[in-house]
Amino acid sequence: MIVIRSAARMAAVARRLEREGKRIGFVPTMGALHEGHCSLIRAAAARHDMVIVSVFVNPLQFGPREDFARYPRPFGRDRRLARAAGADLLFAPPARELYPPGFQTAVEVGPLARRWEGSARPGHFRGVATVVAVLFELTRPTTVYVGQKDYQQALIVGQLIRDLRLPIRLRVQPTVREPGGLAMSSRNAYLSAAERRQALALFHALRAARARIRAGERRPGRIAALMRGLIRAKAGVRLEYAAAVDARTLEPPRRLRGRVALLGAVRVGRTRLIDNLLVGVP
Repeated sequence: MIVIRSAARMAAVARRLEREGKRIGFVPTMGALHEGHCSLIRAAAARHDMVIVSVFVNPLQFGPREDFARYPRPFGRDRRLARAAGADLLFAPPARELYPPGFQTAVEVGPLARRWEGSARPGHFRGVATVVAVLFELTRPTTVYVGQKDYQQALIVGQLIRDLRLPIRLRVQPTVREPGGLAMSSRNAYLSAAERRQALALFHALRAARARIRAGERRPGRIAALMRGLIRAKAGVRLEYAAAVDARTLEPPRRLRGRVALLGAVRVGRTRLIDNLLVGVP
């Protein structure tokens, strides 16, 4: 596996691969890789000639009081995991390579970014969309692989690809969970053993909401209230939001139908966690 730090070299290698007709699978990450990331890399390796994984903790998507400085950066471990999962190239640029002096452009996102994570983390999705646009230009992927755990982000990346007419396919892979059901996340490393047990309240609330929908409840307000009540009842867990929304628009419908996304965000100690489940309404 090759490690590239330079944006110019990454662009040159990607253009050469494109000229050679190679199909490139791309997995963008912020590092601190876990089994969820590895599942994306393996999926890309099964379908493509070359797999590029990026490791870049993007400063543009962190707010002023968020965890940019303490975000885990175990690069040696990331390199080993990426290689073992099937990556051919690891792109790990310093910030000045993606945002050189004088960099001013930002990619603005529309209605998909206004609610939920967009409301809780102002400017977050502008930073995500900007770095994704830069990475796409440098890596020239045939297909980009992302996880369902960051569901709103996945929708926004898909919207960006469509709106900018990029010749890229998006594949959203299922959330990978720990044995108890906690969605795998790089931020899980912040949790103590007790906090890890408390964090399961979010998944349990999502699962209870899914069961209630399957039992016949069609009022999104009732479903959201169920999730909020279950999460608030758990000591040590602070609710940020819980909602049942249209899976395409992320807007709460008057009545649940079609494909529904159950969304939630909580804080456990100093750690912020998100999760979701998708439900087909029978």
